[in-house]
Amino acid sequence: MAGTELRTDFWLSEYLTPWDVYAHGITRMLAHCQTAYQEMYVVETGSYGKALLLDGKWQSCTADEFLYHEALVHPAMIFHQSPRRVLVLGGAEGATLREVLRWNSVEQVVMVDIDGEVVAACQKHLPEMHNGAFDDPRVNLVIDDAVHFLEQTTDRWDVIISDLTDPIESGPAFQLFTQEHYQQIQQVLAPGGIFALQAGPISIPELYLHARVIKTLRSIFPVALSCLCPAMSYGVPIAFALASQDLISPYSDPEAIDRHLAQHTTGGFQLMDGTSLLGLLHVPRYIRQAIEAETEIYTLQSPPKPFGKGILEKPL
Repeated sequence: MAGTELRTDFWLSEYLTPWDVYAHGITRMLAHCQTAYQEMYVVETGSYGKALLLDGKWQSCTADEFLYHEALVHPAMIFHQSPRRVLVLGGAEGATLREVLRWNSVEQVVMVDIDGEVVAACQKHLPEMHNGAFDDPRVNLVIDDAVHFLEQTTDRWDVIISDLTDPIESGPAFQLFTQEHYQQIQQVLAPGGIFALQAGPISIPELYLHARVIKTLRSIFPVALSCLCPAMSYGVPIAFALASQDLISPYSDPEAIDRHLAQHTTGGFQLMDGTSLLGLLHVPRYIRQAIEAETEIYTLQSPPKPFGKGILEKPL
């Protein structure tokens, strides 16, 4: 509204498309550095609490990260039913780890992140997100490139969760949304294993990105499904994906899901229950139609190139 006082020191203006901008008011700068891979900020915002920014793009925030991380992690864990060994790719904030560790069956979690400086900053400044997860004896933190790790590992995983940054050309996740990478994932999944991943926006202008991720997954996996993400701080709706060599059979009874969660987890969910899970999996028709109509897949020769950049600037 014209004439309204701006109670902020900086604005993050994130260009979602060349014509659409979403802005967050920044009230305090907690950390900033240019790492070997990306520019990182940890900030406090006017509406959404603390937030992690990478290369000018919003990653997650303390106010609504549970909507993202619970929806990313638990559908795969529920469908597997009793995952023991879990691999997390990315996830510097530690919130993905936190959610995995709710499961009583989990014996080992390996988290692989390319950028140790970002992980260290999150450990220091975002305890609300990781909640001490890095100190859990079941966790092994590996600072490495995900592609290199997958090339070297001989282990097999019940669930693999890919919590990576967007595949912008200047960022470290550029190759990790391609057919070649998904082939690597398929080779290290245990029998009955499930792959869960952040799979792009589902706004009308950018829906093709998600559709191509699903089509790329289906070129490797017999089963690949969309799953909605209800987090609101990104400015556009986004979605996840689930993929497996085996049939993923969604529960149809919310009460059965609730009983399973009560028996097999430590609880404490803010989003996830039987009703919520079924809602996340009921993807709108326009998304299903876009996926069916899409013909392109992502490869190393033709990787995703989403538009996206952010500018942190002081108001005039």
